[in-house]
Amino acid sequence: MITTTADFIQVTEPAALRVWVEQRTVFLELTDARIVGFPADRFRLLQKATNGQLQGVTLELDGFALRWEELDEDITVPGIVAGRFQLPPPKNA
Repeated sequence: MITTTADFIQVTEPAALRVWVEQRTVFLELTDARIVGFPADRFRLLQKATNGQLQGVTLELDGFALRWEELDEDITVPGIVAGRFQLPPPKNA
């Protein structure tokens, strides 16, 4: 049996450089140059938000969280990248 042990493992969580909303889809530009998007309707509070309220998103915690002050909603960027959503995708998707 062979066992391998790493002396040092560095895991870097993704962070966002900017965030914007287009047609109820929230987009993030990440520090590793990826752009990811997710439907706002995958989160309970965002699903009920108006388009204007969705536009009020800001980056917090050095790009590791999204904040909607008016909705009192916070979502982590690593959680989004990992695909951890509150609600399933719509059946017609």
